Amino acid sequence: MATKRDYYETLGVPKNASEEEIKKAYRKLAMKHHPDRNQGDASKDAEAKFKETKEAYEMLSDAQKRAAYDQHGHAGVDPNMRGGPGQEGFGGFAEAFGDIFGDIFGQQRAAGARGAGGGGRQVFRGSDLSYAMEVTLEEAANGKDAQIRIPSWDPCDTCNGSGAKPGTQAKTCATCNGAGAVQMRQGFFSVQQTCPTCRGTGKIIPEPCTACHGQGKVKKTKTLEVKIPAGIDDGMRIRSTGNGEPGTNGGPPGDLYIEIRLKKHDIFERDGDDLHCAVPISFSTAALGGEIDVPTLAGKAAIDIPEGTQTGKQFRLRGKGVKGVRSSYPGDLYCHITVETPVKLTEHQRKLLKDFDESLMKGGGKHSPSGVSWTDKLKNFFA
Repeated sequence: MATKRDYYETLGVPKNASEEEIKKAYRKLAMKHHPDRNQGDASKDAEAKFKETKEAYEMLSDAQKRAAYDQHGHAGVDPNMRGGPGQEGFGGFAEAFGDIFGDIFGQQRAAGARGAGGGGRQVFRGSDLSYAMEVTLEEAANGKDAQIRIPSWDPCDTCNGSGAKPGTQAKTCATCNGAGAVQMRQGFFSVQQTCPTCRGTGKIIPEPCTACHGQGKVKKTKTLEVKIPAGIDDGMRIRSTGNGEPGTNGGPPGDLYIEIRLKKHDIFERDGDDLHCAVPISFSTAALGGEIDVPTLAGKAAIDIPEGTQTGKQFRLRGKGVKGVRSSYPGDLYCHITVETPVKLTEHQRKLLKDFDESLMKGGGKHSPSGVSWTDKLKNFFA
């Protein structure tokens, strides 16, 4: 039979190591040699080292076993000579191994959940709900108070919330003995799982209530007051605590998340805290210039159009955008100029335009600098 390695040597700690040093060394080695992190040919060797590390920690984490080991070596803790290791040190091992299990698999216990070892049924938090709410740009910018109707669960009046048919009662689950959880053996360690028979409730209902089908609750609707903060944007969410689905076995309810959907506006497009709008102007206004009124969320604003303004010219009105929920100052309004081409002209108007065009052509390139530049570029391209 192969000689067992010294437990201190296995964990890589001195004999005067503290409990915290032993626990820290064990966690590091257990993470390194865990079978789930070692696949293929290395898995068998990793499993053996993991078991060896586990055994060393079980002995050294318990003060009584450690004292016996320090005095008598492996013989002092040999189960064949001393009746087997007791349960005194299991709490320390379970605590450390539980930490590692969470590190490896990213698992967390459900809030308030109690397994079979906890002496009670498993308690689970209710699921979160989502509600999509459409708001206008004005409502999003200024905020509003709204009412929404959401599903709710109320105790069943027929069975008073027990889930059992009137005159009958629920029975303790025989699979988990009312604990709501069972121990499942997987390899060399066990995992606690929700009881598949009672689904964590700890009870079985032989004759379910016909009104609620054994759930003990019935689905209804309720009206909820919601405050939409000023500056909220598309895609943002508002959390309403405790208005989600109810928990299981007395667990806390989930939350309601109200997702904001911004309706398409006839004039403005929102980009963060800024607003954009297209402003059409006439051919004569673009050529001669002048003052025009443009819309804002707070009313009208005037901008000066300089002589010779072209399509695509952008005017910025500072502070005429939206003040976001996390912003100190409102955004800006960007007005994008579009020069409108006249349509459905009369014969008289056509003649006037032709005469006007001829006068422009006589003036040379000074009236159409972009056109002259474009002509030069074409000549160079085809040359």
